[in-house]
Amino acid sequence: MPYAEHDKLGPLTSQTSTLHDPIELRAKLIAEFQAAVSAAKDAAGSVDRSAETAVHEARKALRRARAVLAMFAGALPKSERRAVRAALQDARRSLSMVRDHTVAPTTLGGLELGDEDRETAKRILDSAAEALPPMAEIKQLLAEAATRAAAQAEALVAALPPALDESILFAGIAETYGDARKAHRRAKGSKPWFHTWRRRAKELVYELEFLAKHAGARLTAIHDEIDAVGDTLGPAVDLIMLREFVETHGQGIGDEAIRHLRDTIDERLEDLMKTARKTARDAFTQKPKKFGKRLVKSVKRDLTPADDQAREPEDIDRAMD
Repeated sequence: MPYAEHDKLGPLTSQTSTLHDPIELRAKLIAEFQAAVSAAKDAAGSVDRSAETAVHEARKALRRARAVLAMFAGALPKSERRAVRAALQDARRSLSMVRDHTVAPTTLGGLELGDEDRETAKRILDSAAEALPPMAEIKQLLAEAATRAAAQAEALVAALPPALDESILFAGIAETYGDARKAHRRAKGSKPWFHTWRRRAKELVYELEFLAKHAGARLTAIHDEIDAVGDTLGPAVDLIMLREFVETHGQGIGDEAIRHLRDTIDERLEDLMKTARKTARDAFTQKPKKFGKRLVKSVKRDLTPADDQAREPEDIDRAMD
């Protein structure tokens, strides 16, 4: 009996993917982490052109590095996982104060304020300007954050096993989704949880972006769904930051004036939080394990020729176990 064509040459119409090669998958994930670290270094080097842009890009790069870490965290020893996560978190937080100073004026400018609130806002911004670190200190903070992140890249290369099974990747993304889902549920009436929701949602977007790059249209659609949700969270998070900014830099201004401005911010913030949670409801209805299986199934269909999809084996549960 002659051999089937695919037995001699392999499936002629099948697609190959990094996801199915444990050694290549490890290399791609490390490269993705290193690219994020390099982006943080590049941002630090661009501070003379725009401190605001440099801080924004550095924080975004560090967030992406954390997202990549979450995808293969299950393959790391717990102590190493915690150490790298903590280092990235500390690096990002070291830039938070500068970030707040650059975002606050724009956020305040986007609010409809009465004359009294506008005068209060001006006094707060004037007070905050005096507390803004000098450029030399901002440069140092950016350089230290980039250096700290670069050290973590070296640690990861040494700690990771020589090959990574794709199940590690799917489990890591499902865990990020579960964290975002929990934060979405608890964000009702809770500003800290809303902020946490935005962080996890952003990381989930980065993870799905990586997965979609090595899969196809179905994964891209899931990525776009979560990305659209993330876009609705930013304005509310900026207002949450602004509330704290007003409190921090409102010293010396009358309590009544500060309270009135915060009430104005809260009124707008409440509307944005409510709308964002409602908009995101459908995106976070699935339990984490079911979402993970959805990813496995979508990748399989993206990489399986249309003629073979009807007879593909039922191995989704095995991929998640």
